[in-house]
Amino acid sequence: MEFKHISVLLNETIDSLAIKPDGIYVDGTLGGGGHSIEICKRLGEGGKLIGIDQDKDAIAAATERLEAYKDKVTIVHSNYRYITPVLKGLEIGGVDGIVLDLGVSSYQLDNVERGFTYREDTPLDMRMNREDTLTARDVVNEYSETELFHIIKDYGEDSFAKNIARHIVKARSIKPIETSFELNEIIKAAIPAKFRQGTGHPSKKTYQAIRIEINHELDVLRDTLDEMIELLNPGGRLSIITFHSLEDRIVKNIMRRNMEPCTCPKNFPVCVCGKVSKGKVITRKPIVPSEAEMENNPRSKSAKLRVFERI
Repeated sequence: MEFKHISVLLNETIDSLAIKPDGIYVDGTLGGGGHSIEICKRLGEGGKLIGIDQDKDAIAAATERLEAYKDKVTIVHSNYRYITPVLKGLEIGGVDGIVLDLGVSSYQLDNVERGFTYREDTPLDMRMNREDTLTARDVVNEYSETELFHIIKDYGEDSFAKNIARHIVKARSIKPIETSFELNEIIKAAIPAKFRQGTGHPSKKTYQAIRIEINHELDVLRDTLDEMIELLNPGGRLSIITFHSLEDRIVKNIMRRNMEPCTCPKNFPVCVCGKVSKGKVITRKPIVPSEAEMENNPRSKSAKLRVFERI
């Protein structure tokens, strides 16, 4: 299957990076190379792009797509959580821009064998890095009812999390849950019919929650953003596209904290904590897709772009 992915907020993201021809840029979620190729088009002879992705299918697709710019591009099979050692290995101390396009790619969703989809009957998987061992099947069949409840409630924000967890545990006591359609039927039975009307597919939130758990998506984001801001050269920018409220909240709060790090009580006349601002948030409100983009690419509807600039 060809690796296809429509880059969301493409022009807005590239503009937000304020690309310098001789700058060094990192695409921490390389995917099919949609953002990277537009960065490369704006780089001069001294410019560099480092692309990082944990999905080998994405690495292969991006390598082919960026062939014309191979002298400027270094592609690394890794997770953006390891951005500092990746750059250190390339003898790069600071960069002029970092872009993250979070969430799951269209290729991963549409490639049935990857096990992300609830629309086709397929073995439960959802690993972004197929070298990892934990799969959706493991979570569904081995996590305790309490663990399942917290994952579905916290990561899926599903108000029926407790009932869904209970139904999963009951069903697996009879036989292991192996496929997406088996899981769909269990989730459907856990949500009263009147609450399933007009709210999209009943499995959507649970699948999101399981995917986030398996790939540690929120932990990686939360643990790496401060580090990324530290890696930016003066004037360098961090541009992040999120796709659900949990990601957006993390990005918003960490960017704000780096802009206004002072922890002194509000009634103190002067700052005594000594914490100094690392830069400024460029996007007071997140940039969202236009009506035309949402119509052309329905998966872009929940996208939000936030941008931070280093002092």
